[in-house]
Amino acid sequence: MGVKKIVGKVVKRAATWNDLPFGTVVVAAAGSSERMEGEDKLFASLRGLPVIGWTLRALQKCENIHEIVVVTREESIVPIADLCAELEIAKATKIVRGGETRLDSVLIGVGEADPRAQYIGVHDAARPLVTEDIVKDAFRKAYKYHAACPAVPVTDTVKACKNGFVTETPDRKSLFAVQTPQVFSAEVLKAALHNAKLKKLEITDDCGAAEAIGISPALSLGSHENIKITRPLDLKLAEAIVEERLTK
Repeated sequence: MGVKKIVGKVVKRAATWNDLPFGTVVVAAAGSSERMEGEDKLFASLRGLPVIGWTLRALQKCENIHEIVVVTREESIVPIADLCAELEIAKATKIVRGGETRLDSVLIGVGEADPRAQYIGVHDAARPLVTEDIVKDAFRKAYKYHAACPAVPVTDTVKACKNGFVTETPDRKSLFAVQTPQVFSAEVLKAALHNAKLKKLEITDDCGAAEAIGISPALSLGSHENIKITRPLDLKLAEAIVEERLTK
C-alpha cells in the first residue's frame, strides 16, 4: 500500500478524533538492562513498586488507550502477568515474548494488537513517569497528522563529530529529544515497521521507521520528567520526581 493511500485513510478517521478511536499501546519491555549494573531495570523498586508497574499503571489511566500489549522476555511473562493482576491493569490483554531486536519485538506486539485498533502507540517500559497529558496529546496529534512523538527541546549544545573531531555544531533551536509513547495510525506503523524489517534499516525509534516511508511525525507534548531508566542514576532521579509529585 502506497504512502499517499495510507495517509488518505488516516485523514478520514482523524476528522472524528473526539470519538476516541480504538487505541492500543505496545509496551516494549524486552530489553537487556545492560547499563544497570546487573539489575533488571523493569523490576527495580521505585518507591516500593517495580518500574514497569508505574508504567502500566500510568497507561491504564489513559482514556485514549483501550488495550495494552506487553512484549517482554520469556522469563518476565509470568511476573508481569502477576503484577498486572495485583495492580488491576485490566487493559493489559496480552503479555507476549519479544524478538531478538527491538524492531522484532515491536512487530510482534503490533501483530498481537486487537483488529479494531485504529491507532497504535509504542512506549518504552522503562519510562515509568509518563503522564496522561503526554499520552493524550500524542494520540491527538496522531489522529490529525498520522504520526506523533512527545519531545522536549535540547538544552545542551550538540556537536557532530568524525574520528574524534568536531565537524559541525547544529543549531540547538532545531533540535529536540524525542520520547515515548510514539503514536501512529495502525496502517502507517505496520507499513513503516515492515519496510524497516525488509530493508534492514538501523532505526533507533519507531518514528525513524515512519520517516523512512515518507511520513513526518508531529511533535507532541513531552516532559523533562518523562525520563527513561537506563542507568542507576536515572532511578535516583525518578525517585526524586515521584517524591516531588507526591508532595503537590
